[in-house]
Amino acid sequence: MTSPPLPGQPLPPRPAEAHALAVARDLPGTHIVCTTAGRGQAALALARERNDADVTAWFLDLHQHDLAVGEWGGRPARLSAVCAADMPPGPFDLAIVPLGKDGEAELSRDVLQAALVNLAIGGRLVAAIDNPRDTWLHEQLAETGETVRVRPDPDAKPRTVCYVVEKTRELRKVRDFTCEFVFRDRERLLKAVSRPGVFAHRRIDPGARHLLNAVDVAPDTRVLDIGCGSGCVAIGIAARDPSVHVHALDSAARAVESTICGAAMNGLDTVSVALEAGGRVPDPGSYDLALANPPYYSDFRIAQLFVDTAWKALAPGGTLLVVTKQPNWYVEHLPHMWRDVAQELVKTYHIIEAVRPSA
Repeated sequence: MTSPPLPGQPLPPRPAEAHALAVARDLPGTHIVCTTAGRGQAALALARERNDADVTAWFLDLHQHDLAVGEWGGRPARLSAVCAADMPPGPFDLAIVPLGKDGEAELSRDVLQAALVNLAIGGRLVAAIDNPRDTWLHEQLAETGETVRVRPDPDAKPRTVCYVVEKTRELRKVRDFTCEFVFRDRERLLKAVSRPGVFAHRRIDPGARHLLNAVDVAPDTRVLDIGCGSGCVAIGIAARDPSVHVHALDSAARAVESTICGAAMNGLDTVSVALEAGGRVPDPGSYDLALANPPYYSDFRIAQLFVDTAWKALAPGGTLLVVTKQPNWYVEHLPHMWRDVAQELVKTYHIIEAVRPSA
């Protein structure tokens, strides 16, 4: 059993990233791009070992980016961390892509394709997955027409498998994974955009639908959409009244991009969007309504961040509306600071309402 790191020590890479790093160390490369399942450990190690290499760690989520950069400390001058919707353009001569067996398949395909597109001819992709019996990743790589070389985990009890693909030609077909879809808010049909990695990809999430149905906004209302995803809630609310301003934020770069695109497609210039992981908002204390559809993982740490963000953003008397399938945490915690806490069951979802006190 692996011991946990001591306080102040950086986390070790997850198994797939450790395996990919071990394989990459034996391959040449001075222009390197790395994705990560954790804190960018492969990028950091390669940058420290290769003084002549430019290494880029690409993150899709700003929270993950900030955690990694915060742990690096005194990072090599030629190591850069980028949080963006798309992989920084190459050409790279080495790309490292660790994947999880429980990861989103379409996002994995998208990232693998991006790595191959941005590799120079002769460059190598190192892709690993935490499934020693993998066939899926091998099939995805074989479909490129390139030779796929297997690098098994040397551990006596293997937990991962790693593949190396050398790019000999440009991809014959590059797939666009972006999706445009239509959803209805009351009497209006609206357009939205999503990409792999965005919540919820290719559809309006039922929770977002219930949140929209629960909201009525007066003219000139200032609304905060916390964790906007593809932007359906922000777009729906803003489309109801041109005097309503919605500020949407999300830590996922692709969610921000999708919301910006969706607002533009619907001709909504009253929607502003920010890439934000710490809950900062412009003009705190000035919003009338905060809306949130928090994820259910992380022991409600993200839910707490959303609630804290709403508290800072709302004016006294402002309202927070949360949609969730797990209401108990909110019902137990919100009354300590909020007033008029109430919940309503809508099918399998709960709408939680709370008001920021005036004093």
